[in-house]
Amino acid sequence: MTAGLNTIIYPVKDLDRAKALFTALLGTEPYADEPYYVGFKDAGQDVGLDPNGHTKGMTGPVPYWHVTDIRATLAALLEAGAETLQDVKDVGGGRLIASVNDADGNLVGILQDPAA
Repeated sequence: MTAGLNTIIYPVKDLDRAKALFTALLGTEPYADEPYYVGFKDAGQDVGLDPNGHTKGMTGPVPYWHVTDIRATLAALLEAGAETLQDVKDVGGGRLIASVNDADGNLVGILQDPAA
């Protein structure tokens, strides 16, 4: 079961230019501003900029489905024919992400927030 698409991560080559663009678009400063990730929150969405995304295989923006059990969801996706692009990884604070390619090569991200 998912809680919907609440996060999208953009791979960027020039983090400063991308940060300026999304600051102008969203009309807000980032809540996270690090050399490895810049994050914005807007209208219930988490918008991230990843300067290492291209080297991780990201070919465009990746939407992340928020799930309650990332390992069970990943197993179900693999059983349904997906291929692992990134296994479950803690990206800080207990937030877990993983991604797969579907049969058509589309990138599907899944995300589990830490238990409240």
